[in-house]
Amino acid sequence: MNLLLIMSDEHRRQVMGCYGNALAQTPHLDALAARGARFANAACNVPICVPSRAAFVTGRYGHQIGSWDNAAPYTGIEASSWGHRLLGAGDHVTTIGKLHFRQPGDPTGFADQRIPMHVMHGVGDLFGCIRWDMPRTRHQLEVIRHAGPGESEYIRYDRAIAAAAVAWLQHEAPRHAAPWCLWVSFTLPHFPLVVPPPYFERYPPERVPLPIQWDPSDWPAHPHLRAFRETRVQTPAEHVGEAAIRRAIATYYGMCTFLDEQIGRVLGALRATGLDRSTRILYTSDHGEMLGDYGCWGKHTMYDSDIAVPLILAGPEVPPGGVVDQHVSLVDAFPTILDAFGIPPASGDGDLPGRSLWPAAQGEAFPQRSVFAEYHATGSESAVYLLRDARYKLVHYAGYAPQLFDLVTDRAERHDLAADAAHADALRRLEAELRRLVDPEGLDAAAKADQRRRLALHGGEAAIRAAGPQIAFTRAPEEFR
Repeated sequence: MNLLLIMSDEHRRQVMGCYGNALAQTPHLDALAARGARFANAACNVPICVPSRAAFVTGRYGHQIGSWDNAAPYTGIEASSWGHRLLGAGDHVTTIGKLHFRQPGDPTGFADQRIPMHVMHGVGDLFGCIRWDMPRTRHQLEVIRHAGPGESEYIRYDRAIAAAAVAWLQHEAPRHAAPWCLWVSFTLPHFPLVVPPPYFERYPPERVPLPIQWDPSDWPAHPHLRAFRETRVQTPAEHVGEAAIRRAIATYYGMCTFLDEQIGRVLGALRATGLDRSTRILYTSDHGEMLGDYGCWGKHTMYDSDIAVPLILAGPEVPPGGVVDQHVSLVDAFPTILDAFGIPPASGDGDLPGRSLWPAAQGEAFPQRSVFAEYHATGSESAVYLLRDARYKLVHYAGYAPQLFDLVTDRAERHDLAADAAHADALRRLEAELRRLVDPEGLDAAAKADQRRRLALHGGEAAIRAAGPQIAFTRAPEEFR
């Protein structure tokens, strides 16, 4: 059995028809969910690109492999990837599109990379490593202000990714005697918020929903969130207003529809070649997108807007129309992919936090587990951790008061219960569970020490501060700019 792995970047699962959004036009992904299993509570483990992808390929949390931020890319030496394991078992692996590792020649287990995208200059976002006395930037405001119809390098790149995947399925896949894995990795709907006019026009701005707590008078007052907004997004005085917000959201919806069409091209080629009868399919994204919720844009928080990701498994052995409610996360991808190829765990896999999701997709009993996430990256002056069980979500801030949300009664996460005596037992229980898993303050110190080390290695903090942020997003390969 083969595996077609499709990944997007920054795809907020709430903007998908199969996840309950009647406005979102994502027919190809909706059809995939209808013929497979949709995971209703999947999460990323780090809500930012580079560490999330490192966790995805290694099955280990970011802190376990030193992938703290967007300047700590996977090199292949931190831990084995599932690519290493597949190649070692004699299976073929090809990637097409965005990987966001360090550079193509590294021993990542993904040797056959087509039009790959990695961190800029093999280094990444060093400016984001400065997490003390943080300088203010306004990239996110510019993203909102320039949202609308047009062309971008990411649009051109994603068209080429889909075309390359179609060609591979038509011409190369039939030549492989051994099982193959094709990882097709798109950049959309990651900003810049630009989409071709026909897709923008499908979503009149006045029809899109406004964000949760979007008005400055309603922004959450937690000091960590306020500090992030003011250094990386906007102050109340800079608020762009409802019209600009609606236009940005309409653009993002159009980008999700454009992405869906590119995925439809790939899935259509799989069917046309008859390979769908011998291929499992996995679709997910590296993290979500705030899209104005709580006054924030981009990704960096532990709200579901950022943490929640789409996850769909399909294939000949997966019953149609399944919905898995148990909490899962992207570290489950490593054992899931090995299981798809019948590769047993290695001797060093005993401490891996994930488990294969194929049994759950096939309707078997699956345990409820807590989900863990962390953030040590740009704009966050202290570490942030998430621990979520079947009912509650704990958000632990190093040096700040925690947040606690009851996700059964408050899916929108509007009401922080951390100071509510009625929920004190839940807070204590989750805090104790978190501390059994990690040392929150110790990891915060370790991340900052490593970030200072890398700043010194690349010219020093003062020089990087003076240079300022270089770009709001990683550039596509040269031929698409």
